[in-house]
Amino acid sequence: MKYLLIALFAALLFIPFLGAVHLFDWDEINFAEAAREMIVTHNFSQVQIDFRPFWEKPPLFIWMQVLSMKLFGINDFAARFPNAIVGIITLVTLFAIGKKLVNDRLGAWWALVYAGSWLPHFYFKSGIIDPTFNLFIFLAIYFAYSIAHSKNTYRLAALSGFFLGLAVLTKGPVAILVALLTLLIYFISRKGKIGIKLGHIGVIALLACVTTLLWFGYEIIAHGWWFVNEFVAYQVRLLTTEDAGHGGPFFYHWIVLLIGCFPASSFLFTWLQNRKNSKSIYAAGTGQELKDFIRWMWVLFWVVLILFSIVKTKIVHYSSLCYFPLTFLAAWQVYLLAEGQKRLKGWNITIIGIIGILLGIAIALLPLVGVYKNMLIPYIGDKFAVANLQANVPWSVAETAYGAGYVILVIVSLVLLARQSLTKGLLCLFISTIVVIQVTVLHFVPKIEAYSQRAAIEFFESMQGKDVYVKALSYHSYAQHYYARQQPPANKNYYNEDWLLNGQVDKPTYFICRITDSEPYMHHPNLEVIGEKNGFVFFKRK
Repeated sequence: MKYLLIALFAALLFIPFLGAVHLFDWDEINFAEAAREMIVTHNFSQVQIDFRPFWEKPPLFIWMQVLSMKLFGINDFAARFPNAIVGIITLVTLFAIGKKLVNDRLGAWWALVYAGSWLPHFYFKSGIIDPTFNLFIFLAIYFAYSIAHSKNTYRLAALSGFFLGLAVLTKGPVAILVALLTLLIYFISRKGKIGIKLGHIGVIALLACVTTLLWFGYEIIAHGWWFVNEFVAYQVRLLTTEDAGHGGPFFYHWIVLLIGCFPASSFLFTWLQNRKNSKSIYAAGTGQELKDFIRWMWVLFWVVLILFSIVKTKIVHYSSLCYFPLTFLAAWQVYLLAEGQKRLKGWNITIIGIIGILLGIAIALLPLVGVYKNMLIPYIGDKFAVANLQANVPWSVAETAYGAGYVILVIVSLVLLARQSLTKGLLCLFISTIVVIQVTVLHFVPKIEAYSQRAAIEFFESMQGKDVYVKALSYHSYAQHYYARQQPPANKNYYNEDWLLNGQVDKPTYFICRITDSEPYMHHPNLEVIGEKNGFVFFKRK
């Protein structure tokens, strides 16, 4: 019954209103378009974008979206639905593992801490690959951990390899890199006493290979090595260069996790306290098993954080695998607090208050930016951003109440925590965050999307069902393919931008660019401006 309640709770959080806002360029639209093109071409073995090979990702998550689109149609809800299901499975899994490690109270806290933290919750409402990848690789590591604490060791090794293979089929060989580094650092930290034998590692490797060969093997047999070679080359390039301009400082992901995983991230600081009576604390669980799991989680956390701090490409979701160990370590601290085995110090409460109140203030300021945008525009130097702000998006000062309400609830939580009403304070903090996340997704995200991309999306949607060419100029986008519902081009000159601009085109041809890049095209002899809206300029071939 408890598992069913967790599943229903997760379903209510993650499924409703998935299609309430357009998919966001790039990643969400990228994957949805790959799934749409699989359906259009019936080529389910190779990922394509614009009906050409796309080397960046394996097909497993795309297949999941294809199944969803077969059920619900080609739409935004269907593109995001797989991650909602993954979110339900994730919370049930966290509850089950927490219950096995200690009791169902730890399991419930872990599920609540995960769902009650900003980015971990938000990603289950998205159409990106990472929530699915993270679940698979976490399960691979969990079953590897379980080998040392179970009699059915080779069955667990097989499960670990199977899920590692699924992780590779979801996002690529980075899964193997993360798994190997985690095992190596754990091995070093335990001075070789890890309870995992070479035979177990062999079974893990065998099952991982068999699982990945379900796609890699078929692809090599059916089409040769070229697709796989390009895929591997791209993965190496992604780790060693700043892809698509996504660079950043070394501590980029540290800040992302601190702010984005609030409130969970704030409870990691309780580990800095000098813990007394550690034996009685660990006795709450299964002794050595619990200690060992905590060690695995710390190792996984630092491996992922440091690895993607070193990697040149910096994108928010690259560190999202940290969400599993981070939320567990936080949930363990929360559990000890709720059970009266730990006390929060004043500085712990201060950290929670600073981050929570700043987030609430940011939410409260957002409507004010919309209301008083004309006062802010003179101070904005980006012409495209200024044009974005011209979008007709209704705001009112009253909407600051959402952020103010969150600030108040955080303060109430702080007061309860300071008075050592820990369970009430913790519940107030995490549940209020869940509520505000829902408000943000339903109320604020559509308005932000209206500024950033809606004018372009509506232009592409207007081309659906028309036999035309649509092309984005001077900026990269997948939106024209997905929202215009483009079909495979009969004329391969379509891929030649110069031919579209200057050649003898065989059908009506439309272009879009950002206002900051529009000047050369304004004077192009073959183009006429047919519209301009919120930072985007629309052209048609004469």
